[in-house]
Amino acid sequence: MRPIRPSGWAFSIYNSCVVNGFRMKWWVVVLAVALLVLPFPWWSRASEPVPFAHDHLDSLALGMMHDAQAEQHDGGWEGSAQGIAYSEFNHRFAGLFVLLFGLAELGYALQYGLPFWTRLVLPGALGVIGAYLLVWSDHEAWPIGSLSFAQTFLGQDREILQHKFYGVFGVTAAVSETLRRIGWARHPAWVAPLLFLGVVGAVLLFMHSHGNHPANQRIELHHALLGILGIGAVTSNAMVSWTSTTRHHPVKRWEVAWAGFLILIGLQLLVYSE
Repeated sequence: MRPIRPSGWAFSIYNSCVVNGFRMKWWVVVLAVALLVLPFPWWSRASEPVPFAHDHLDSLALGMMHDAQAEQHDGGWEGSAQGIAYSEFNHRFAGLFVLLFGLAELGYALQYGLPFWTRLVLPGALGVIGAYLLVWSDHEAWPIGSLSFAQTFLGQDREILQHKFYGVFGVTAAVSETLRRIGWARHPAWVAPLLFLGVVGAVLLFMHSHGNHPANQRIELHHALLGILGIGAVTSNAMVSWTSTTRHHPVKRWEVAWAGFLILIGLQLLVYSE
């Protein structure tokens, strides 16, 4: 029954936001982002459009032809049209949010007059990415596929294990960064989850493979480039943490580098193609 008091960092969604002279309502921003992220990959479960079959025999023959094509692509999903669309959507979905918090970090690094809550864009977006990957990273994995929890997280499929690792990474880093940025966790060690898991994630990208996918070399090239950018991002963030305590070098240049690498990662994910 205590009176409500201002927290110091909360904000009202009814207030206007002024960025570089442009005034807009918060709900307009939220609506714009929602319109971009609403088409979750449920659409990928729909079958490909097929020509009109005049009778049952034509339908059966068409189905057998599709099954034969699917068998050429690692069990009917990896490398198929639906599998490619599903994978590309997942990468671009993550890229959208990485680009979003990369721009927020850049605004903070350049010391624009942004409200404090923009510092929570990074952990918020990481949480969305992490939760999404834990559920929808792989069509055949738990909880949406035929594999059980143990088969998914303790199995031998390195692709699935790596995807789920990025889900755990996103959720863990989201929690630690939220606590750190709202001032509840002030010890420098709280930056470790983002840095340590980020290094592991960047290294894993160099070993990422989609098995017998017909475009596996292209996929490996995409992920190798992401690994290089990831190492640059983690290194820059580590320098931000170090220089903020030692003050041996200007912090701002490393903050800009950190944000720049994030933006490049987001753009790379948005143009990801198989």
